[in-house]
Amino acid sequence: MCGIIGTIGNNNTLEILLNGLEKLEYRGYDSAGIYLNNTKTKDEILKKVTGRIANLRKVLPNDYIADLGIGHTRWATHGSPSAENAHPHISNNGRFILVHNGVINNYHELRSAYLSDVDFKSDTDSEVIVHLINKFANNLPTKEAIKKTLALLEGSYAVCIIDNLDPFTLYAAKLNSPLIIGHGKNANYVSSDALALLNLTNTFTEIMDGELVTLTKNKIVIENKNGIVKRTPYINNNNVHSFEKGQYDHFMLKEIEEQPSMIKNIIQHYLDENGNLTINSSIIEQFLKCDRLYIIACGTSYHAGLIGKIWLEKYTKIPVEVHLASEFTYFPPLISNNPLFLFISQSGETADSRQALKLIKQYNYNTIALTNVDSSTLVRETDGALLLHAGPEIAVASTKAYSAQLTVLAILAKVIGEIHHDLAKNWNLKEELIKVSNHLQQCINDKEQYLNIVQNNLLSSKNAFFLGRGTDYAVALEAALKLKEISYIQAEGYAAGELKHGPIALIEENTPVFLINTNLQTRNHLLSNGKEVACRGGKIIEIASTSCASSNAQIVFNDIHEDLTPFLTIIICQYLSYFAALKKGFDVDKPRNLAKSVTVE
Repeated sequence: MCGIIGTIGNNNTLEILLNGLEKLEYRGYDSAGIYLNNTKTKDEILKKVTGRIANLRKVLPNDYIADLGIGHTRWATHGSPSAENAHPHISNNGRFILVHNGVINNYHELRSAYLSDVDFKSDTDSEVIVHLINKFANNLPTKEAIKKTLALLEGSYAVCIIDNLDPFTLYAAKLNSPLIIGHGKNANYVSSDALALLNLTNTFTEIMDGELVTLTKNKIVIENKNGIVKRTPYINNNNVHSFEKGQYDHFMLKEIEEQPSMIKNIIQHYLDENGNLTINSSIIEQFLKCDRLYIIACGTSYHAGLIGKIWLEKYTKIPVEVHLASEFTYFPPLISNNPLFLFISQSGETADSRQALKLIKQYNYNTIALTNVDSSTLVRETDGALLLHAGPEIAVASTKAYSAQLTVLAILAKVIGEIHHDLAKNWNLKEELIKVSNHLQQCINDKEQYLNIVQNNLLSSKNAFFLGRGTDYAVALEAALKLKEISYIQAEGYAAGELKHGPIALIEENTPVFLINTNLQTRNHLLSNGKEVACRGGKIIEIASTSCASSNAQIVFNDIHEDLTPFLTIIICQYLSYFAALKKGFDVDKPRNLAKSVTVE
């Protein structure tokens, strides 16, 4: 969580930092701050505010010239959202200024052991870092004081540090939190994410855990415990316009409606020279050697994993378990003799998944990442990667990344399954996914219908339920998550048969209950569950495929391959969530208390 950015050498530092922080706001938006230094005139300014970057702009002079600066947008972990707890933090003598993303687990101990005489201005763990550096700098050169401080920290950090006694140098370091270097002409940059810098450069260098970077306007030096590190920069070919809303009012709406073209794009990336779906041969080899697949994920990615489990077991006959990363790390299951671990994460930086990966790597088990970011930590630290090719997803509530994960999981099930099983060989997945893409466009064309459903059923309700069986149950979980995270309606997804084992007690007059109905085998049971709800006063809204729909179904879409119906049911539910938040007047792209990339445990 939190977004940090730093720059040295560019006279347009104020606007660079503000524009970058706006791009990073998806990482947190409780508060924000900025430090600027004009190294020629020795003027400096530090401003911190609660709320969004727009609030920060209001308190800064438009014409302020600076060539050194750092900025921060915060997602609160220690200390409430306030100007005092906002970053940058500054040492009491004004010498050191710091921004930090991460969590320092031992900050209480460090404060007691080293800083009992220091007057703290905030309630954060981050402020400990800047005071430690300042203390050690009394007897050590700046770089050595930073190294000594970082060696004491337990937890995670990405930091940018300025020493006012040497305003021609910017320091950066990371451990278990994302941070990259951007290369400019007579200027250099540091950021949590490349998207904050793509309007300035497309040339970047990765920073690895435990490294310290010293930047001047013309030089970058990377060090680890063994000395100077030489690393080749890479080119980021993402178009800066892909990070903009364009004609759309919200990123979430844009990303919902990019799904048809996105699926076709993913197909193209997974075709061999003969036009057949394929994946990397080394990944195929890992699957063929494993006796059980363990999917590790969080949130939306976990829900995608639940559907992936159904497909993979059906077509590959490999047993699959799906685990929440935050639980797996501390309560791991019994592991089979030849396991394979698949980590699903949109960003590839999810802290809980990284912790689970650390545990697994101790045993030298094979690991694969399924992620949207080819330069992410999970890609670097696993044995292989399946990329989503979804393009940037900016809205905090994930939409197209979920469908991209489903697409790649389906391809995985097809490619691995057809090696041994006729069922997979007879599954013309490429053709069926193209049909899915075309039907998604029809769902987009029908979005006014979903708006009417919201206006008639959700706006006056405090809670809602989503029911389904099989893959429809997995979709119900994701649909409920979408609705609650952006509209703040208390929504729950249940396996339909479980409703009468307790949750039906919550059904009141006109409680909206969405039936997701696409499975012929369980159709009648699901409709029976709906009648149980209706008898208690609940308001049934049925989302169904043509062959499963009852005569009362409100939302009906054309039949596609039964395994692939989650693509259509979820886009409908994404629209329901979007319109509910929109009509309630909430911030669709940046819901309260949430951040896009969860980089702290």
